[in-house]
Amino acid sequence: ALAAEAASRGAKVTLVTTVGLPAPRAADVVRVETAAEMDDAVRAVASGADVVVMAAAVADFRPTRVAERKLKKHDGVPEIVLEPTTDILAALGERKQPGQVLVGFAAETERLREHAAAKLAAKRVDLMVANDVSAPDAGFEVDTNRAVLLDSTGSAEETPLLEKRELAGIILDRIVRLLGKEA
Repeated sequence: ALAAEAASRGAKVTLVTTVGLPAPRAADVVRVETAAEMDDAVRAVASGADVVVMAAAVADFRPTRVAERKLKKHDGVPEIVLEPTTDILAALGERKQPGQVLVGFAAETERLREHAAAKLAAKRVDLMVANDVSAPDAGFEVDTNRAVLLDSTGSAEETPLLEKRELAGIILDRIVRLLGKEA
């Protein structure tokens, strides 16, 4: 919805995605499968962007090794050791270009504002869009969402339940205002 809304407003959109949903015709699409591939793809395009929106829910951990063959029951329960993935949003915050606006998403299940505010500061983003993904009518795999938008100026806005495209418009309006303050 964000890519479609941005493209409809005339933005040049590069969409780095793992999902097969239809992308706006005008968007450059980079398909990835893993968190590492997403990190590489985002790094390749972020430095040249005026706005970077990280709406993906990237896994926090990955297995330290990938099985070379199918795991069989008769071999017993495998031990799976995990390691952290790169925090792409935090890495972008560390390398943010002057005048660039960085937007993050906080998919939360509790203490929404508190967790989102902490991420806003820790990851050095300009706008954090937080949503309660435990709500059945919001978050993943539904056409609606509600969010709390927190920005680096201290502003906070809570939206009602909206169609995702409508919420995308509100988010983009906030981004435009932030771009104006950076100019």
